[in-house]
Amino acid sequence: MQKLKRLASALVLAVICIMMLPVTAFADTPYVTYTIDGYGQIRQTQSAYLAYATITKFDDEALAEPSDICLSEDGLIYIADSGNARIVVGTPDGGLVKVIGQGTLKNPRGVYVTENGDVYVADRDAGKIFIFGRDGSLINEYGKPNSPLYGDEVSFLPIKIVVNDAGIMFVVCESNTNGIVEISPTDGGTFLGYFGTNYAATDLKTVIYRAILTDAQRAKMVSNIPATPTNLAIDDKGLIFTVTRGNETDTLKRLNIAGTNMISNHDRTYADTPSAVAAGNHDNVYVADQQGYIFEYNNEGEMLFVFGGPDDGTQRVGLSTMVSGIAIDSEDRIFVLDSDKAQVQVYEPTEFTDLLHNALYLYSKGRYTDAKEPLTKILKMNSMFDYANKAMGRCLFQEENYKEALRYARLAKDYSGYSDAFWEIRNVWLKNNVMTLILVIVLLVIAVRVLKTLDSKKQIFKKQKKALKKFRKKSFVSDVAYAGYFMKKPSDGAYGIAAEGRDNWLASTFLLVIFIAEFVIGKYTCGFLAKTVMEGRYEIMSDIGTIIIGIIALTACTYLVCTINEGEGTVKKIYTFFCYSLMPYIVFMPIAYILSHVLTNNEIFLTTMVSILTYGWIAVIAVIGLKEVNNFTMGQTFKVIFLTAFAALILALLIFIIYVLWAQVFEFIYALFGEGVYRLGN
Repeated sequence: MQKLKRLASALVLAVICIMMLPVTAFADTPYVTYTIDGYGQIRQTQSAYLAYATITKFDDEALAEPSDICLSEDGLIYIADSGNARIVVGTPDGGLVKVIGQGTLKNPRGVYVTENGDVYVADRDAGKIFIFGRDGSLINEYGKPNSPLYGDEVSFLPIKIVVNDAGIMFVVCESNTNGIVEISPTDGGTFLGYFGTNYAATDLKTVIYRAILTDAQRAKMVSNIPATPTNLAIDDKGLIFTVTRGNETDTLKRLNIAGTNMISNHDRTYADTPSAVAAGNHDNVYVADQQGYIFEYNNEGEMLFVFGGPDDGTQRVGLSTMVSGIAIDSEDRIFVLDSDKAQVQVYEPTEFTDLLHNALYLYSKGRYTDAKEPLTKILKMNSMFDYANKAMGRCLFQEENYKEALRYARLAKDYSGYSDAFWEIRNVWLKNNVMTLILVIVLLVIAVRVLKTLDSKKQIFKKQKKALKKFRKKSFVSDVAYAGYFMKKPSDGAYGIAAEGRDNWLASTFLLVIFIAEFVIGKYTCGFLAKTVMEGRYEIMSDIGTIIIGIIALTACTYLVCTINEGEGTVKKIYTFFCYSLMPYIVFMPIAYILSHVLTNNEIFLTTMVSILTYGWIAVIAVIGLKEVNNFTMGQTFKVIFLTAFAALILALLIFIIYVLWAQVFEFIYALFGEGVYRLGN
């Protein structure tokens, strides 16, 4: 028994010690992996890739300022060793295979290896493209194209190159803003034209300046020229990927044979200083940031992961200083070239990433049922991984399981997928219930007409009408109903508020309460496609407080400004017409609310249109009410509106300053109280 007690005590002690140990997420890596959720926000997730190894040299051959990396079909690593003017060929374990181009190359900046083993080298200082055979012998070289379409004064400084199956070369040239240079190997190198040209960014301010300035002034402005692509890659379909610094949402492009960008995603999750790009094995693409961050995207440009980062001097595996190249092998290992450290960082995918790649592959092949298995495993590992939820929803949609597709689309915040699934569900419901719906409508119309006929002949609703009439004569009910009259005839209604005693604190406040209730209900419970807030996020008290403070501040500022400008409106009258002006929202926004639950993306514009018309209506009757209640001219009215807006801004600034000061005072008092308690305790 004593032994059992000692054993139990030891186990309890061990559990307590384990619980007391610090827990660190993703401890196997010196960096954190992030993904993007359906709201476009960056979220931490499981490690996608682990730092596998670092290649500092190949046998005894060290690198000097390497600038590009490429992997051949047989898994060999080709590095443009710019500082040593050569191409180094090695194995993934750091073994040296051969050296190419020594004595021929001057400053190789880009390297590409074809399926048959030919090595294409972009040599900047030589101003040429060199082609070497598998054995390292020089096969051919191409200089500046002779075509006048290239530009006589445009220099030929090749820095990056890829080649398609037809042998056509796509070359990035330094400082050439016309685009990628496309060269055919025929006739000693035929210039086919510029490919995938970037567009110069133009804003309205620049357009106006250039329109009004003189030629001399325009000449002094910064030239608005398109950016030169930073790097490029090619996939097994012949599609070209480019990355360009400073090109905002067009940082990453996926170009078809016509040079048209096939990526339309604009979630702004791109590298700030992209330096390299590589096509993956699963219709995906990788972008390396110069600072060491690695981004992975699907074929639509949606970010899957971002990991890695800059080295802070600790020399930890997986962190880089100056990335200049990236390549992917057949096992999805990532080879990142660090030109500053003259080394190659190697990353291998985790089980989580392997499952995702498998799902991507199966989905791209149309095997939706098979893709569900790896997606299910992914969601067991991380149920909040929105991309997996989105992919699962799309798979279920292809299987015509629309209800489940709808559920997963909502989890992933996939508005397009949700709309498609809801469209199908709605169609099924309409097919099954359209006749019943028509019959109910017809019966309701008949019933209304019958009841009207009976009432006109036998007065069957006489008592109800009398009670309703008596109810509407009550002062409170009459004033609430008067808001509807004000909505239809704001000029006459405002006169009633100003001169006929239609200003009523209780009725106005009642309408404000209804407005607040509709606003809160609409904001948090409207249809998914119309919702503008995150699921599960509720700030109801903040919303109510903002509206109440806003209407009080607006009333106070308007009254003060109107009084200064000899307006006739009192606080009560101004508050009343402001609250009555909310009547269009109270009447019409429930319609938009209902529509938001039954419309898809193709018709959701109807709710937007209702909202625009409603807010426009509110603005118009509020302006008319302000004019009539204060007996202003239209010029005076707009003057007061401007002054009121300015006064409200000053008031908001004053409240903010007071809040900050009181927060500091409260913090000081709290700290002082805590210090006193501490000293008394000791």
